[in-house]
Amino acid sequence: MTKTVRLTMAQALTRFLGCQMTEIDGTKMPIFGGVWAIFGHGNVAGIGEALYQVRDELPTFRAHNEQAMAHAAIAYAKANFRRRFMAATSSIGPGALNMVTAAALAHVNRLPVLFLPGDVFSNRIPDPVLQQAEDFSDGTTTVNDCFKAVSRYFDRITRPEQIIPALNRAMQVLTDPAECGPVTLALCQDVQAEAFDYPESFFAERVWHQRRPRPDRQELATAVAALKDAKKPLVIAGGGVLYSQATSELAKLVQGAGIPVCETQGGKSSLPDDHPLNMAAVGVTGTSAANRLAEEADVVLAVGTRLQDFTTGSWALFKNSGKTIIGLNVQPFDAGKHQALPLVADAAEGLAELGAALDGWQAPAAWTDNAARGKKEWQAEAGKVTASTNAAYPSDAQVIGAVQRAMGSDVILLHAAGGLPGELHKLWQAGAPGSYHAEYGFSTMGYEIAGGLGVKMAKPDEEVVVMIGDGSYLMLNSEIATSVMLGLKLI
Repeated sequence: MTKTVRLTMAQALTRFLGCQMTEIDGTKMPIFGGVWAIFGHGNVAGIGEALYQVRDELPTFRAHNEQAMAHAAIAYAKANFRRRFMAATSSIGPGALNMVTAAALAHVNRLPVLFLPGDVFSNRIPDPVLQQAEDFSDGTTTVNDCFKAVSRYFDRITRPEQIIPALNRAMQVLTDPAECGPVTLALCQDVQAEAFDYPESFFAERVWHQRRPRPDRQELATAVAALKDAKKPLVIAGGGVLYSQATSELAKLVQGAGIPVCETQGGKSSLPDDHPLNMAAVGVTGTSAANRLAEEADVVLAVGTRLQDFTTGSWALFKNSGKTIIGLNVQPFDAGKHQALPLVADAAEGLAELGAALDGWQAPAAWTDNAARGKKEWQAEAGKVTASTNAAYPSDAQVIGAVQRAMGSDVILLHAAGGLPGELHKLWQAGAPGSYHAEYGFSTMGYEIAGGLGVKMAKPDEEVVVMIGDGSYLMLNSEIATSVMLGLKLI
């Protein structure tokens, strides 16, 4: 006979979250770094009570704004290269809707976060409850339906036992490298407090590992043949290189073959700025070193990138009419964009197998030497605009140069919106992988300070530098108070 334990749905949920583990560098640890919460109508009596019971195993963090706490949770996952993540819970109305912008941010950037907004009464007896928005023609609609368009998986929990398949599906999505993104489980407030006899096996500890699919042999052979025919090959490193922790595989491939690399906003720091083959930023906000190579490239190996318009200059940048694009991506949707030759695989696995197949082959020396000259010329120009000045009103570039000289490259630099991303993409000299943290997928004003807090929670021993414009600062600065409350320093 199956052993069971009687718990409320909210108690079962929090206990389950605390039993999910991961392994990083040989050390087993909880996969959830905690739960962000602002309690109110629809989540305080149910999920709030349950979180208090497990506060030692699954810490709860209080924020000052629901959107901001969700940004912090997302930045935490990004700083951990998607290996660990957080949840966020809110009340049923304005609190829930405040998180929708953050859900879209996570959706665009393929980042894991678990949203747990409160919802209306499943039994509908007290309708309309406080903060419930009624639909005249659909009794099942609630404001949480807004999450559907920006969630990889959405479910509304209307019975306590539904949490069993829903949480299992949630974990599959949160840990899948191709499907990864936000999950929303809307928790009807009466159901949060309903009891059910849950099987004890539901709470068995489970260790989740990063799946690394290897490339299809035919796709690999086609990609290798295209690269071997290339006279002017170029690699575009996207955020997937960092999510996969594929930086060493990337460096080995390009060093062996002499292929220059340029980086998207999400992929910057895939190679250190001073790597001789790193031409730095590409696209609308790119360097002259990278963009002039992109104009001529005959084979473009796009690794872990969505190839959005700022990367491609709305496809005006890549001018070689005979170019071939190879899309190395774990998500087939991205791998086949723009008629690319798809190479569907984990970035680290795909780069390693490409490197092995290309062993002994090198790009023409003239192309590699041309890239080196372009990098040197760009560095000279960048040095001029970032140089020290006594100007009363320094430019953004001069401020960036001053911060770089003061802090070096051994910090984590974070930004998101406004004019700064364009300057930082070109001019910031990133060091270690992940040291350049840009939210330029959704470019969300207000992400910066909350995101900096999330990064600091993920990397407490690192200095986190947030560069933010006045518009973003005025839009959402409340998490300065949260960082002080938690004793986490931001610069």
